[in-house]
Amino acid sequence: MKVFIDAVAVAAPGIKSWDDALPVLKGEQPYQAEPLDRYKPMLLPSNERRRATELIRLAFRICEDAVKGYEYKLENLASVFATSCGDFHIIDQVCRTLCQPERMVSPTQFHNSVHNSAAGYWSIAIQSRAPSTSLSAYDHTFQAGLIEASSMVMAQQQQTLLAVYDTLPPSPLAAKRAIVQPFATALLLSPTASEKSLGQLSLTLTTNESIESACTNSDMETLRLSNPAARSLPLLELLANQQAGNISLSTPASQTLNLSFQPCN
Repeated sequence: MKVFIDAVAVAAPGIKSWDDALPVLKGEQPYQAEPLDRYKPMLLPSNERRRATELIRLAFRICEDAVKGYEYKLENLASVFATSCGDFHIIDQVCRTLCQPERMVSPTQFHNSVHNSAAGYWSIAIQSRAPSTSLSAYDHTFQAGLIEASSMVMAQQQQTLLAVYDTLPPSPLAAKRAIVQPFATALLLSPTASEKSLGQLSLTLTTNESIESACTNSDMETLRLSNPAARSLPLLELLANQQAGNISLSTPASQTLNLSFQPCN
């Protein structure tokens, strides 16, 4: 499969946007992991914004950054939302509530507990009825999301927004799921090149297992291993530096996802 990357966004401690990430990914500035502020989704109506959880706000941070220069109708934009385990804090709250004698789960907690909650809020925000998929593949969630989004681009011949994101789990979930930093990234993928295209991405699956590609920056490599969504960082390094290169990513089926990136400029 071959797709074009028209826009990219990223969020992590110390990185609020793609513009923040560029000097770090280029090696021009040291990485400083400062806590992210509480994001206020600009596209969400006020009622939905009040109900939005930390995970949904993280998804909106990257989605709104990725489409800020979008010249077409957002409601026509297809989407893929990928998170490895869903909303940890809502899971924790619901489980704690179910341990109480009354078992009174609030309606807001219930509708935020489903895996496609961020996709639902996004469709409300942009008034979209375009195709949308929400998925999870544990530590391989970025790879699965990229394959799904690229397949949608090729099959539907329409632009597709990929959003991959995970927040920190609270105790006691943290003892079973070792995610130590929040991280999120979004890619706006297109079937054809445009003036805004950053590069062409080719995807192939091979049956042989290969060593997964690492980041060239040691701080970014530590961040890559801290969160399933951060497995995207070797690709983000190539994008930031506008450098051609090949990347290998593992998949659950003992296969390797091979990415080949070629800048457009």
